[in-house]
Amino acid sequence: MPEMSVLPRIGQTVEPPAISSVALQDRLRRIRHVALDMDGTIYRGGTLFAFTNRFLALLAQLGISFSFLTNNSSKSVKDYLAHLGKLGVQATADQLYTSAHATLEFLREEMPEVRRLFLLGTASMAEEVAAAGYTLTADSGTDEPDAVLVGFDPALCFSRLCRAAWWIRQGKPFLASHPDRVCPTDQPTVLVDCGSVCAALTAATDRTPDAVLGKPDPRMLRGLLHRLKLKPENLAMVGDRLYTDLAMARRAGAFGVLVLTGEATAAEAAQFAPPPDLVVADIAELGEKLRAAQEGKAK
Repeated sequence: MPEMSVLPRIGQTVEPPAISSVALQDRLRRIRHVALDMDGTIYRGGTLFAFTNRFLALLAQLGISFSFLTNNSSKSVKDYLAHLGKLGVQATADQLYTSAHATLEFLREEMPEVRRLFLLGTASMAEEVAAAGYTLTADSGTDEPDAVLVGFDPALCFSRLCRAAWWIRQGKPFLASHPDRVCPTDQPTVLVDCGSVCAALTAATDRTPDAVLGKPDPRMLRGLLHRLKLKPENLAMVGDRLYTDLAMARRAGAFGVLVLTGEATAAEAAQFAPPPDLVVADIAELGEKLRAAQEGKAK
């Protein structure tokens, strides 16, 4: 069974970690690329964790590359680069991959006949979908789509929700960009995410989505592995959600690391089956474990 270092949430007292097993050290030494979830892992809402840039700098020192993966389809790559820059994180377009990208790849490969979409999503998502060559239909009973696509839409309009339900009831393919039920935030509110909107549509139509892209779909990581020419054991997927980040890591054969700076708790991790390969308080602790593994090999 993979070793776990179950620690409290950030801000609480952290006991010294147990001595890692030889097997865990070996797995950590194989890591050549780290795929990082964003909200809940490197920042929370509009607040960058104090250790994030130190962690990214350490990865560079260790010769480990990284990329950012997110299920949040509300922002385009341009928006995310601007958001990261505002928080103080420098990134390039090829370091970003969102559930919107995974969805568009799925449509191209699996549903080439779909060209017209009724979208529940933000203006940024609409721009990316349109730029990929798809026509977005209006909130009208006469502007018929080929499929309904649901993303994360903080400005969701009730009439559009009802229109989506109508087309789903008419038998149109029902697609979701990702399964997340809520979006992490540092504000006193609950951000209802794509999975919860899909649950409402399922209750109204008696239909579940025909396809749910994004994490935990392993294609999010397989495309990354192919592009980087890496084997699954050379990739670590780091995130704060058991049912998306860690489930995807397991399905793709990658090394799964849970951080306790977002949604999942240590207690939930202890009950999750199969368990994460590693549970850490935050990415700062992961960085130290990666450093220790490399130094151990050098010695």
